[in-house]
Amino acid sequence: MPKLSVVVPLHNVGAYAPDTLRSLADNADPEFEFLLVDDCSTDATPEVLDHWKDRIPGARVIRHATNQGVAQARNTGIDAANGEYVTFLDGDDWYAPGHLRALVRGIEALGCDFARTDHVQSNGTSRQIRYAPAKRRDTVMDPRDGIAPAHMATMVDYPFVPFGIYSARLFADGASRFETKLRTAEDRLWVWRLHLKASSYAALALHGVFYRRGVTTSLTQISDNRQLDFIPSYDLLLREVVKDAEADRFLPKAVRTYCAMIAFHMNKADQYEPAVAKRLRRDVGDALRRMPQQVLDETLATMDTARSTLLRRLRETRKAA
Repeated sequence: MPKLSVVVPLHNVGAYAPDTLRSLADNADPEFEFLLVDDCSTDATPEVLDHWKDRIPGARVIRHATNQGVAQARNTGIDAANGEYVTFLDGDDWYAPGHLRALVRGIEALGCDFARTDHVQSNGTSRQIRYAPAKRRDTVMDPRDGIAPAHMATMVDYPFVPFGIYSARLFADGASRFETKLRTAEDRLWVWRLHLKASSYAALALHGVFYRRGVTTSLTQISDNRQLDFIPSYDLLLREVVKDAEADRFLPKAVRTYCAMIAFHMNKADQYEPAVAKRLRRDVGDALRRMPQQVLDETLATMDTARSTLLRRLRETRKAA
């Protein structure tokens, strides 16, 4: 059994994949396997994979016949994984040499279900370390304590799936799969579920993974209907949190984060296709009406004036309609 399975979904990242794959080669280890999932790329990505696959010990290329999205690409990698631990890397990001071995050492020393790390944000030639908002480092903690309180940045506000390592037992019997109906925001729901369901976690003082910003093919740069998948993502989350034994503890955080996402997207609505912007205004009004209204009222009372005014207006406008 390999010690670590590294799942790398790739779709039309031919310009960046050489850096990604080179970093895998630099992190290769007899105990590691690399599952390279080509999600039906139509650019040079398949040729880049063919060039590199034999240069990365332990690499396997898995090809989707149709484009199925990053959620399914990750699930495909999970299903093929044989490792004791699993981690993920996006096809346009990369590792510093030795990062994966340090990641394995960190989680093995602590014996927890999963561990998260910091990362380095790369924007052109600029580099900046982004720290995971954990209370402590290199200490085993309760994942549920990484959710609340509502007014502070917590680990569920750090929805970067690749910046971590996860025990294979979390994925046993089909568990911990990504929601394939979500084309964006699948990582936010997945991280929340992780903190609700796992038994232990830690934050490791590592920042050896590089996150590339400003990529034109990134899902964060799109302007079509996929941007609106944060709505069903958070609707699913709210339904699950309402049923949780600690719903009173976590609902304020879930509602506040949902509201923050609505405000974020409304403030950039002019960047979306006109039909998408129109649908956004309609759908977020409905979403606000679906939320637990008492929790929403309490949330709006504690948010800054600009966002609370916007959200109240959206809720009331939709109600009048």
